[in-house]
Amino acid sequence: MDYNMTLKKILSWTAVIIWMGLIFYLSHQPAVESSRLSQGITEVIIQAVEKVFPNLEFDLRNLNHFVRKNAHFCAYLILGFLVVKALWISGAAGVKGMVLALVICVLYAVSDEVHQMFIPGRSGEVRDVFIDSVGAGIGIGLYWMAAGRVKNAGYKRRFG
Repeated sequence: MDYNMTLKKILSWTAVIIWMGLIFYLSHQPAVESSRLSQGITEVIIQAVEKVFPNLEFDLRNLNHFVRKNAHFCAYLILGFLVVKALWISGAAGVKGMVLALVICVLYAVSDEVHQMFIPGRSGEVRDVFIDSVGAGIGIGLYWMAAGRVKNAGYKRRFG
């Protein structure tokens, strides 16, 4: 067995597990802590935007909600990218790998929302599973496009 390929598989699956662990850790925070974190991020965004547009007024509640939902989207976009990459390196390439990656990500999103139902002040939301799934799907698509470009660039270098 190729040592390099084995190392790539181990590293890619380790990245998936670490990212899933981070999602679990953030989901495990009680509502008060989670809200404090997202409000802090929202404040940083507001301060940055106010430097560029000093007269712009914000509805803090709506912006904080937007930041929270985009965090779901981005976390699962990255998860989708990592899972499909690990699957491709492990030999599940093409449509099969993409579908399997999406199934893994959707199941993790569902388990994440069920997990949140047992955390003080948190709830499981079908809407969040949808947001997570769309993010994962886009992450998978981005990997597929990037892998295709790299493959085509290598083909062109050799034969073009």
